[in-house]
Amino acid sequence: MEMSTELWGTARKWVGPREIVPKRAPHLGSVLRTLCSTKIIRAENAQHQGTQLKLMLTLLGNQKAVFKPQWYSRSKVIGGPVYAGKDRHNAEVAAFHLSILLGLRRSPLTVGRKVNLRREVMPVATNDLLETFYQEGNNTCFYGVCYFCGPNQPVCAQKDVMEGALVLWLPSKYKLKKHRSPWQRTYKSHTVARWEVDDDYCMRVKAMKLYDPNTGPRLLDLIDAAIFDFLIDNGDRHHYDVFENVTNSMVLLLDNGKGFGNPHRDHLDILAPLYQCCVLRKSTWDRLQLFSGNALSTSLEALLHHSHIAPVLTSLHLKALDRRLLFVFATVEMCFEQHGRKKVLVYDAVR
Repeated sequence: MEMSTELWGTARKWVGPREIVPKRAPHLGSVLRTLCSTKIIRAENAQHQGTQLKLMLTLLGNQKAVFKPQWYSRSKVIGGPVYAGKDRHNAEVAAFHLSILLGLRRSPLTVGRKVNLRREVMPVATNDLLETFYQEGNNTCFYGVCYFCGPNQPVCAQKDVMEGALVLWLPSKYKLKKHRSPWQRTYKSHTVARWEVDDDYCMRVKAMKLYDPNTGPRLLDLIDAAIFDFLIDNGDRHHYDVFENVTNSMVLLLDNGKGFGNPHRDHLDILAPLYQCCVLRKSTWDRLQLFSGNALSTSLEALLHHSHIAPVLTSLHLKALDRRLLFVFATVEMCFEQHGRKKVLVYDAVR
């Protein structure tokens, strides 16, 4: 217990206004391994008002973590709009590792974990959660409590073993504040948002004090997030989170479960903040270029190889990453042609 408590304390100290994991984190592997294996001492519904089924687990050492269960097989292709389907647990795992690769260390620590529901969860579950468990043939199922949760929307284990993503809870001293994204979708098939039709939309965004690039890093953070979301095909960041009452807080890369749904499609409009504003941190551009020539997929695959739920992504999703990176390169080159390299790349001291 002392070892796990010490590691949780280390992970809490890592979190700051501009990063969740520091550039140099020699104990990262130990923290991730502990997150994969430490005993669960309490299980409860993560949030009664949320839209997705999640469990809030308390681990030995009094560390909280959110468990997002597996809904789909790795090969399942999610059709429909970019935000369709339930959260993909493997997307959360892959997104965390991708954020580390890209130097966008703003995603909470996330691992894949398999839990035995009968041995590890049910004995320590709260009554309101336990009431939603039942047996379906040889499989243990539950439906939890949330906005869309109910007996008609259960998730079932393979016998008693449930695979999922386990996301380390952020330190309690940091309170999250949610903002509506300027590039939010309408979520209506016959209604377009203003950003989809207004050629001068970015100028309107930059006219707002919050997004004025001369007063803070928020716009550049959103462009970093847009590139990240495009690579994983997450078109569902309708709101974003920052730390409340923290000067120049980063835009956190939370809730990445809508990524990696369809490896055959590239939703270019996720890149709207980039191609409409045509500004980008030079540090982000330099980092992206390191992964040209299919290096992004091979690097991420190597990182994910040791996951407890490997293989995390199919080869089609890995290939899609490399293909989408080429679209990012082409978009930035287009901005260079239109505005000149010096106006596009920003030497931002707040990384």
